[in-house]
Amino acid sequence: MQNVNHSSSGPDLHRRPEGLDDTTVEALGELSKALETIHRVRGHLYSAHQLVGGADLTLDRVVKLLQEAGHNETADRVEHELLGRNLLPGRWTFQIMEEFDDGYYAAFQEIERDAREKLAGGRRHIYEAEMKERRRTHGMPGHEATPEE
Repeated sequence: MQNVNHSSSGPDLHRRPEGLDDTTVEALGELSKALETIHRVRGHLYSAHQLVGGADLTLDRVVKLLQEAGHNETADRVEHELLGRNLLPGRWTFQIMEEFDDGYYAAFQEIERDAREKLAGGRRHIYEAEMKERRRTHGMPGHEATPEE
């Protein structure tokens, strides 16, 4: 990757600090990309949390309908073996989410933020800002560097 003209790569908050090399910018870009993937993972986990909770609440109706239809043995099995069951040993999904948020997710965010602070003065998305500058058509509507341009 070639250095781009840093004076035209957008607002200061995305401009490469003086002396920051291409490999470090690329590494920070990849770290940011990995964090964005973990944000998506978190969203999927929250979706699973809500889906499992909704399914568990639906079991109340299942038990009632099975009882009304005279299938008491099956209703009892659903009620006692499924309703309120842990998804993982000792854990409902809210507990899994709390462990994920407080553990892996928090560590990932802290490490990414620390790397940006130490290596790029806290600036975010330098790699992407430089890519934008290389790929946009200067002077063309819809290709402005900033909203103010």
